[in-house]
Amino acid sequence: MRGQEELVRRLALKRRRRLGTMSEEAYAELELAVRDNPTHFVDDAQEEAFALVAQALVELEANQHDDDLLDDQQYLEQREKRLAKLGATCQQALQIDEHCIDAALLLALSKDLSPNDMVGSLVELERQSVEREGAVTATVAGDAWTNVFARPLLRLHNAVARYCLCTTRYDQARKRSIDLLAKAPLDALGASLTCALAMARLEDEEGFYWLEGQEGHRGNAWFHLGRAILLYKLGRMPAARRALGGYDRLCTAGAYVLLQPVFVDTYLPDRPAFLAQSFSETVLAVHEADPIISDIPDFAAWACDQPGFLFSAQEYARQNGMEWRDWNE
Repeated sequence: MRGQEELVRRLALKRRRRLGTMSEEAYAELELAVRDNPTHFVDDAQEEAFALVAQALVELEANQHDDDLLDDQQYLEQREKRLAKLGATCQQALQIDEHCIDAALLLALSKDLSPNDMVGSLVELERQSVEREGAVTATVAGDAWTNVFARPLLRLHNAVARYCLCTTRYDQARKRSIDLLAKAPLDALGASLTCALAMARLEDEEGFYWLEGQEGHRGNAWFHLGRAILLYKLGRMPAARRALGGYDRLCTAGAYVLLQPVFVDTYLPDRPAFLAQSFSETVLAVHEADPIISDIPDFAAWACDQPGFLFSAQEYARQNGMEWRDWNE
């Protein structure tokens, strides 16, 4: 979530609405002025609360820079403090504007509930938000994400879909992701990635390849891994073997990350930014697929037994100075 950028757009659009007719050149000047000093333009409770949330996320990211220097216990202690501070700020924001969806979403996430409890909490928040604000619909431009004021609810919808996936509610994850793609087809939130994994687990071959076509057949770690899972579940082993090989070749550290999962912290509130074909992309895809992989206990063992897969994982670890543990310990 690029909270500061959204805050600038929200404030500039509200000020233009108050001022009335304005040329594009004048609006560009206004946006520059807002960017230079956003707090000067905050003049209602809604934006005051959103500004608090945006600043909290900036501080949260800044405080994570030294995490690699901490041992496990120190990291857990710092993480607990960060989540507590974030939760306190979100509560403060909700006292200013009780309907601030982003503050409510981040407050729920900061509580670090079990995934099943989190689904219940987020679904209830979603119900209340939709009842109050109405369902998000696509704009004239065809994508609701272009309406900056619709983004909080879209983020909430996306979080619910992701938590449906991680709690093995695969059909709900698929349905919610497809609905989100209908509202925001440019897919700024990556609903297609959640949907691809859900379809793979549900053995929805037609849906998976339809979705891939909608995405222009642009491969990424979610689709490459999802294809291997889909074909494995369908029992088409030669094709599954080829798909697994493609996943390993096309995704940085594909074999290594599948056999040596990397810790990924709670998304606050949405999927972290990543570079295409990067180690981070592979880590995020495998992290999100972990409930599915756990739900198919033979998949990892089968992958490890495929020619060259274990060697590829071990070679990546050796060449990059990464820790290696026996994959099935």
